[in-house]
Amino acid sequence: MSKIQKALEKAKETRDDIFDNLMFVSKTSKDFEESLTQHRKDKREGTLAPVYLQTRKLPADFQHLKQNHIIPDCKGSAAANRVKILRTKILNRMAKEGKNTLLITSANAGEGKTLTAINLAISISQEIDRTALLVDADLRKPSIHNFFGFEISEGLSDYLKKDMPLSDLLVSPGIEKLVILPGGKALTNSSELLGSPRMESLVKELKERYSDLFIIFDSCSLLEYADPLVLSRFIDGILIVVEAEKTTKNDLKRTFELLKDKPVIGTLLNKLRD
Repeated sequence: MSKIQKALEKAKETRDDIFDNLMFVSKTSKDFEESLTQHRKDKREGTLAPVYLQTRKLPADFQHLKQNHIIPDCKGSAAANRVKILRTKILNRMAKEGKNTLLITSANAGEGKTLTAINLAISISQEIDRTALLVDADLRKPSIHNFFGFEISEGLSDYLKKDMPLSDLLVSPGIEKLVILPGGKALTNSSELLGSPRMESLVKELKERYSDLFIIFDSCSLLEYADPLVLSRFIDGILIVVEAEKTTKNDLKRTFELLKDKPVIGTLLNKLRD
């Protein structure tokens, strides 16, 4: 039995869901450390990174968020605690190696990658010494702004195509230490822009300039477009979202083949039935 099949079988046996029945499966068989690696101290003045201070404030309606299966406060509920488990496993794995950029993708559309990216970013923003930047890099069909109820027409695509200042595009949704970079106008040539020197420079600057910042990129599905492969050249880690009883073994096999030699940290099995 292959490693992929073993991971899926283990997921079905345990039924250990994250939120809306999710399960994180490490790429390796080793358990993550139980405690988080001590976060790096921000050497800049003040407690928040400048990228957080230079944003537009568009407070989201928390009731609207909850209707969209978003957990805005990460407190109290079982679902919030499960997201924290996912957060802890990912941060343990990546912080230990000094990494702070994560790409979230899936084999096919509609498997839950965007919702996973949003809830994970919110949970990471609750960490004492971290700010989370959520980037909508699905430039073919940007949707993160819809989950938050924003009416926004400009974002990452405008930064890449029109040379707009990043500070004009960042949004604070009213959740402390969470910043969103919307996708902006949908594009058909998104692969070329995501692989451009300007995009590479943006990721590099964000990675190196702000010590407390963790960046999550929501990308389009891997088996439909080349965008995740292109963007993966600049990213520290990749999380693959898999929908139970929908994503086929062949699709998952093709996904791992495409991501061979890429920094895949694990898979998230989504929508498990009790």
